Amino acid sequence: MMITLWHHATRFSRMTLAVAAVVALTPWFSLDAMAAAKELDPVPMVTIPAGEFLMGSPEGQGRVDERPQRAVYLDAFVIDQVEVTNERYMAFVKATGHRTPPNPYGTGPLSSVTGIEHLPVVQTTWYDAKAYCTWAKKRLPTEAEWEKAARGTDGRLYPWGNEPPTTKRANFDREWEDEKTLHPVGSMPDGDSPYGVKDMAGNVREWVSDWYDAEYYKDAPKSNPSGPDKKGVVRSIRGGSWHSPASDITTTARGRGGFALQTHGTGFRCARSFDNGPSH
Repeated sequence: MMITLWHHATRFSRMTLAVAAVVALTPWFSLDAMAAAKELDPVPMVTIPAGEFLMGSPEGQGRVDERPQRAVYLDAFVIDQVEVTNERYMAFVKATGHRTPPNPYGTGPLSSVTGIEHLPVVQTTWYDAKAYCTWAKKRLPTEAEWEKAARGTDGRLYPWGNEPPTTKRANFDREWEDEKTLHPVGSMPDGDSPYGVKDMAGNVREWVSDWYDAEYYKDAPKSNPSGPDKKGVVRSIRGGSWHSPASDITTTARGRGGFALQTHGTGFRCARSFDNGPSH
């Protein structure tokens, strides 16, 4: 009896050591891959810490709907480092049966076009963007969250600072050239925000969750504003696109569009509240 117990104990110890050895020999990037595999949308997300930032434009700058500038407090959250790509969006379509966006590059279905996998998806409505984020167990960012992720806490005019935009910092002020128009996401590091969030000026405009109200800033809450409490058909869009002039790709510039709006220059990225855990 004692020999049998000793035999099983020895066998268990060997198995434990073998498992420990496998874990010890597993490279860190494989462990990261295993963690990422749990995500339906395994894209890097950037943590934006809790605290105040300057939202909007000071008197005499920007447009009327960007004023008054005010200090806004936000809880910590995370946001996609890059815009949602065609490849990621088509994985969502395959998994859910959601409709495919119109193909801006030609007459065939979007899935028939090669070489666009890492370009941001466009021609998505606000509903499409919301559906994608919900599927990924995320949500659209609020205007305030989007702006803080883009400009940080020092009130900068562009994600990279106050210097004018260049073709190394942003994809803007261009005409449509089919597959050559949009840049692959994350391919312009000179335009990164203070937190390392990419492509927040130009490339594609981005849907956010808020209803649009030109006068919202006048009476908006100073803590975690989520947009005006009203119904309608117009939502806010931020960030400017490949076609936007420099004045429309600032961190404060506000756009708007109806729910059914689909354009060659509008896409999105997702966010997640921090109350679901460090990576959520």
